[in-house]
Amino acid sequence: MKIDRLIGILSVLLQEEKTTAPKLAEKFEVSRRTINRDIEDLGKAGIPVSTMQGAGGGIRIMDGYRIDRTILTSKEMQMILAGLRSLDSVSGSSYYSRLMEKLQTGSSEFVSGRDSMLIDLSSWYKGSLAPKIEMIQEAIENRRLLDFMYYAPSGESVRTVEPYYIVFKWTSWYVWAWCGKRKDFRLFKLNRMDQVSVSDTTFVCREVPMPDLSNEKIFPGGIRVKALFDSDVKWRLVEEFGPHCFSETDDGRLLFHAEYTDMENLVAWILTFGGKAEVLEPPEVRERICHIAETMGRIYQKPVKRSRERKQ
Repeated sequence: MKIDRLIGILSVLLQEEKTTAPKLAEKFEVSRRTINRDIEDLGKAGIPVSTMQGAGGGIRIMDGYRIDRTILTSKEMQMILAGLRSLDSVSGSSYYSRLMEKLQTGSSEFVSGRDSMLIDLSSWYKGSLAPKIEMIQEAIENRRLLDFMYYAPSGESVRTVEPYYIVFKWTSWYVWAWCGKRKDFRLFKLNRMDQVSVSDTTFVCREVPMPDLSNEKIFPGGIRVKALFDSDVKWRLVEEFGPHCFSETDDGRLLFHAEYTDMENLVAWILTFGGKAEVLEPPEVRERICHIAETMGRIYQKPVKRSRERKQ
């Protein structure tokens, strides 16, 4: 569509100091004559586009020009502001707030009180996440290697990576990077990264595949869980796994079926229900929980020993 092409041309002109009609024609797969007509239409719309013939010439937009927000619909503008505000909720700086102010200046239509969508991507770990995100952004922008200690189920290790994307998926933040140790692309969870630092060493960008963010990749499953839950914890099952993860039994309890990723996380999750959950399968999970319960029973049956405070 013509309007999509005009917006695309305007985007190119705002990002590049100068371009040419042949380049635009090739990019948008139209003739030079069509591009020339599009440039005329942009000028008629009040956008200060200038053209210069000959060596060193080309098509450019006037310095300092700022796109008029009326080119965006109200709904599109609301989506942009919601996205910026969500980034600001984890940002360690006021960059996104300042950007929102620029977009909102001179218009009462988009003031925060009338927003219909509010997104907060921050977490309990905002204090530690924000500096990491800012540091990783710096490394990505400047093409510098990133060094950190990484804690995984298999143990901790020192990693040096080439960072390419910061990823938010299912309440968690990741960095998609080429790992020097594994010689492959990996998703690293930010909450498992410690002692993060940006190296002085730069790297040349590779051909970067997009990360596989499917549930099967990040939550590969493999542990088939069957458990009974008391009916008064139904809200938790619905919240965490959806309303179709269980069926009601004759005695009113909830028969739960799901696939889980990690044995340790599964055991810890079941224990948060206390006596309101009983694992039926797999048997090794039952054994683990039974062993933990016996150990805890022995600990809590002992009288509390009060240690004497040391004299100063």
